[in-house]
Amino acid sequence: MGRYQEIYQRSLSDPEGFWAEAAAAVSWDRRWARVLDDRDAPFYRWFTGGKLNTCYNCLDRHVENGRAEQPALIHDSPVTGSLTTYTFAELRDAVARFAGVLRDNGVGHGDRVVIYMPMIPEAAIAMLACARIGAVHSVVFGGFAGHELAKRIDDARPTAMVTASCGVEPTRVVSYQPLYEHALEQAQHPPTTLIVKQRPAEGCELVPERDLDWDTAMAKAGPADCVSVEATDPLYILYTSGTTGQPKGIVRDNGGHAVALTWTMRNIYGVEPGEVWWTASDVGWVVGHSYIVYAPLLNGNTTIMYEGKPVGTPDAGAFWRVIAQHKPVALFTAPTAFRAIRQQDPEGAKVGEHDLSHFRTLFLAGERCDPDTLHWAQNKLGVPVIDNWWQTETGWAIAANPMGVEQMPIKPGSPTVPMPGWDVRVLDAEANELDRGQIGSIVCKLPLPPGTLPTLWQAPERYKRSYLDPFPGFYRTGDAGYFDAEGYVFVMGRTDDVINVSGHRLSTGAVEEVLAEHPDVAECAVIGVHDDIKGQIPVGLVVLAAGVSRDHAEVARECVERVRDEIGPVAAFKHAAVVSRLPKTRSGKILRGTMRKLADGEDAQPPATIDDPAILDEIKESLQEIGYAE
Repeated sequence: MGRYQEIYQRSLSDPEGFWAEAAAAVSWDRRWARVLDDRDAPFYRWFTGGKLNTCYNCLDRHVENGRAEQPALIHDSPVTGSLTTYTFAELRDAVARFAGVLRDNGVGHGDRVVIYMPMIPEAAIAMLACARIGAVHSVVFGGFAGHELAKRIDDARPTAMVTASCGVEPTRVVSYQPLYEHALEQAQHPPTTLIVKQRPAEGCELVPERDLDWDTAMAKAGPADCVSVEATDPLYILYTSGTTGQPKGIVRDNGGHAVALTWTMRNIYGVEPGEVWWTASDVGWVVGHSYIVYAPLLNGNTTIMYEGKPVGTPDAGAFWRVIAQHKPVALFTAPTAFRAIRQQDPEGAKVGEHDLSHFRTLFLAGERCDPDTLHWAQNKLGVPVIDNWWQTETGWAIAANPMGVEQMPIKPGSPTVPMPGWDVRVLDAEANELDRGQIGSIVCKLPLPPGTLPTLWQAPERYKRSYLDPFPGFYRTGDAGYFDAEGYVFVMGRTDDVINVSGHRLSTGAVEEVLAEHPDVAECAVIGVHDDIKGQIPVGLVVLAAGVSRDHAEVARECVERVRDEIGPVAAFKHAAVVSRLPKTRSGKILRGTMRKLADGEDAQPPATIDDPAILDEIKESLQEIGYAE
C-alpha cells in the first residue's frame, strides 16, 4: 500500500484521530471538547469547544516564531505599475491597526463586514482584520453590479462595508462609487459605516457622516488585539449564485478551516513554510480566500497577490515574468488563464524569455481542465501540471494529486484521486452506487471533512434541501463523472452537462476533449440542445488560436469529423460554430447553461457574474447560422 492509500484509508476509518493530529499544526487558545460533533447530524461540526484566532495563526505566531522579517504578502500590479511587499511583522501591524479602525466604528465579534474591493493589499488586510476581532467578513467581487451587491448586503446585514474608489483594468478604470451607491440605495439593511480606500488612478467624493477615508482612519487608530473565538464561530460568508436568484451564503468556520487549509499546503501542494506561493485568482472567489490569503499565511508562506491578467498586462508572458521575478515554487490558477495564454502564444515562445528554474509545479482548478491544455502547459513549462477539483462550498480540494504525500501518475482529464477525508461515490438517480467506468452523480458521504460548509448563512433548511436531501447521507456536488479502473476520479462537468442522446448518456466534456485537440482550436465549449427525435444533441462552439485565419466553415467541418471519428456516430455531433470568444463569469467559468438556453430559444438572462454580456449577441447569431436559437 502506498503512502497516499495508507493516509486516505486512515482518514476514513479514524477521522477523529486523523484530524486531531492535523490540528496540532494550529495554535489553540483552548483545546476542543469533541473533534467531530454529530449531535445535530446531518449538521456536523468540527472541534466544538475549541477556541482560537485565525488571524493570530496567519500572522502573530509567525512573527513570534522567527518569521517577522520574511515577506508575507507581495502585491504585484502591472496595471498600475506598482510593487509592494509586506513582511509578516508589517502585515500584522497593518491588520491590527485596521482591526482597530473596525473596532472603533462599532464592529465586534459576530458582526458582519462586507468587503467590496479590487485586488489590492487592503482587501487582504480587511479580511484578516475581521478575523482578528472575531467579525465575519463577506467579500463581494469588486466591480460586481450594484443590484447583486445589494442582495448580498441584505442577506449579511453588515455593520460596516470596506471598499475602494476604483478598480484598474488593463484598458480602463472602473469607478466603484456609482456601483456601491446604487447598492446602498437598493438595500433594505445598508451598513452605517463605509470605509473607502482612495486610489491614485481615480478618487471619489466621501459622504459626510457615513464615509471614512481608509488612510486617515488608519493614522488615527490604535491596534486591536486578537479575540479568541469558538472553533465553530463563522469566519466568513461567501455568496455563490443560487438557482432561485437569491444568493447562497456559504459559511466557513474558524477551527476546521484553519486545520484543513494548513494541512493542504504541505500535503496536497507540497509547499514548505518559508517558500513563495502564487495563486492567480481574485479574493472575491473561494480560491482567493483559501489560497491567496488564508492557507499560505497559515503555513508561513510568502503569498503573491497579482493585480493583472494572464494576457494584456502587457502580453502573454505576464505570468512568466511574475514567476521569474518573485520566485514562487508553485502557481495555482484556472485552466481558462492557460487557454488565454496559449491562444496568444501558441508556441509558448514567451516562456523561454524568463528563468523559471526554481518553479516546481502548476496547479489548475476552477473548471474542468481539458487534456490538451494540460499537455500544452506541461510541454512548455517542463513541470508537473496538476488538476484539482473542488467548489466554493468545499473550500479545498475534493480530488487532487497529493504532491506532498506521494505524487501519483498524472492522467490528463482527471483531478487524480479523492483527498483524505473525502469519501467520494458515484450514484445513479435512485442512489445506487455505480460500477467503475459508469457516469453518474458524484457525491461525498457525510460527514464532510473540516473546512467545508457547515450550513448556509441563516438558511439551514435551504442547505439541507440543496445539498443533502437529493441523496440522503451524502453531499450532492452537482457534478457528474466516474471512477476509472484504478480509482481515479473523472469529473465530466455539471450534472446538467451530461446529455441523453437517444438514451445514450454522453458527457459534453468528452466531446470538448476531442475538439480541443484540433490544432487550430484554442478553446471550446459543447452544449446539449433540445432535439425532437433524439432528446438532446451536442453542439460545439470553438475559438480559434491567435493567427489562425482559415475558413470558419472548413474548421467547423473538421471538428465534426473528429468527433465522429473519436466518439462515433452515437454522439450525433453534426454542428460546430466558430466564435471570437466564449461567454464566461469573471472567475473564468464558461457559461454553458446560458448558451444552452440561447440555443433552445429560451429566455437567457445573463448572470450577474458575466464578464461581458455583449458576447451573447454574437453567440446567438452563430447558433442561428447553424439552425438554433430561433
